[in-house]
Amino acid sequence: MADDMECFDDLPERASNHVTEEKAETAFQKCLTESGLFILQRADRKDYGTDCEIEVVEDGRATNIRIHVQLKGTERALNADGSLSVEISRTNLNYLLMHPHSFYAAYHVPTATLRICLAEAVLRKYEHAGKNWTQQQSLTVNFTEDLTTERLGRLAELSSSATRAARNRRVEQSRAAPGDLIGLLRRAVPEVHVPDDPDSARQLLEHLYDQDADEEISAAFDRFMAVLGPEDDAMGCAYMSEINLGMSERSRFPDRIEAAVIHFKRQLSSGRYEQGSLHYTIGNAYSALGREDCATEAYKAALLEPAFANSLSLASQGHKNLGTSFERLGDEVRAVNHYREALRMNPLLPEAHYALAQFYVRKGEWKSALEHLDQAVFTDPIYAKAAGVAGWRANVLFNMGEGIAAFREINNVLAQADREPWVWPFFARLVASFGRATAENARQAQGFWHRYVDAHPDTSGGRREMLLATLYLRAEGQDIGQTYMEFLDKFVRHIKHIDNTEEAAFLWDRLGHWAQDEGNWLEAERCFRMAYDLAGGHYGYCLVCRSVNSLTHIGYNEAIDQQK
Repeated sequence: MADDMECFDDLPERASNHVTEEKAETAFQKCLTESGLFILQRADRKDYGTDCEIEVVEDGRATNIRIHVQLKGTERALNADGSLSVEISRTNLNYLLMHPHSFYAAYHVPTATLRICLAEAVLRKYEHAGKNWTQQQSLTVNFTEDLTTERLGRLAELSSSATRAARNRRVEQSRAAPGDLIGLLRRAVPEVHVPDDPDSARQLLEHLYDQDADEEISAAFDRFMAVLGPEDDAMGCAYMSEINLGMSERSRFPDRIEAAVIHFKRQLSSGRYEQGSLHYTIGNAYSALGREDCATEAYKAALLEPAFANSLSLASQGHKNLGTSFERLGDEVRAVNHYREALRMNPLLPEAHYALAQFYVRKGEWKSALEHLDQAVFTDPIYAKAAGVAGWRANVLFNMGEGIAAFREINNVLAQADREPWVWPFFARLVASFGRATAENARQAQGFWHRYVDAHPDTSGGRREMLLATLYLRAEGQDIGQTYMEFLDKFVRHIKHIDNTEEAAFLWDRLGHWAQDEGNWLEAERCFRMAYDLAGGHYGYCLVCRSVNSLTHIGYNEAIDQQK
């Protein structure tokens, strides 16, 4: 009877690859648990390995920041150089590349070790090999790096920073009104994908810095920090970019600039870098933080270093920045002396010309200011510098009575108004001040205010200035190309958006004088009454006078009754 039952003990054998994959999954889960940085959210065993999805954990909280992993187990021997090679299909790489920071993990059974290779590292290897690998059916992944808790930590920081940056862009665009979206997109900083490989990240960071990509570096700062770490010398480029932004008041991260001071002071004691340049950079950091007393000491220290002082390009910039710090401390005399010393060393230094131009603007010496602005030619790709020069040129030209030239400067810059938020408000104040100084200015101002209102439909001040420019031209006897009734239609459309009652009253009063000049007494009285109802006071005088003059139309007693 027992022999009859032996046939039921003939059970299927477990495939050896199933055992290997189970060991790989166990080791991978153990590694995740020990790190405390990830949790395994999903694991699907396939013929080619195990598809995993791991989620970043921060302070015990799930984040929904996920990374895709292809986990493989193998018993094959290591290569002669100690690396481990595993064959994959090309389509499998395509699959992982759909998500950032995806990686291959391999468990080597004989040594009981886990290794990691990022999918983008496999891509980079084949792209740089110069072969048409996209036609291959299979590829080889070489594992040279152990999967450790430290390595997982770097990956968690990088993926968290990148995912949050992507989320913030989506949220910002979702919040924006449709009419504001194009401006938001134009001002957006291009996204930089930071490779999870220190050597590649260093090369990328240094290249970006050499190309003056300060905003792009700042946007990717946390990702570079995640890959390189705070002690890596290459992070000096990221710190200097943040300092550059801080000096132009565009940095949103003063804590990074504070960290930059510590970073470069540490390098001072290492003796591996030129001391003058380090003091200069530290001075820039202090200046960006508004600590000008510390900045002056650092700049002076830089100028005492022979290598720095003997370089005309470096020393001239040092004198210019030292002058700026003195200016901010209230010592204008010493500031100007340093600006002039900078130009003696480098007559083409645009920053020094710009600084001296500002000095002459404050003194009202417009010709000297314009001479220096004409020589403040910035050739770097930071558009804000050139636009700033054009803005101050317009200011100086207005003060010199050259309104047409001033508006030419303004119109050249307006094309970039979506990228530079300061452009519209700066020029709006300027045109409001000079737009009605002459008839020619007023004609140019009309076009400016039309464009301003188109860009800012809810504006009150822009509509007021647009109406005032036309009323000024008519009062000066200029042909405005409109009859009173044609202008009235435009006037009524815009006056309802003017929220300051005194300003609205003044506009109604000006319109009333136009009607009065044309002998339209009833219309004049209506306008003056609108002004009086809004603001009262002296507008009542015009209302009484117009009412008396309109007796032939409405009668003396009725006019008096209206005043009551």
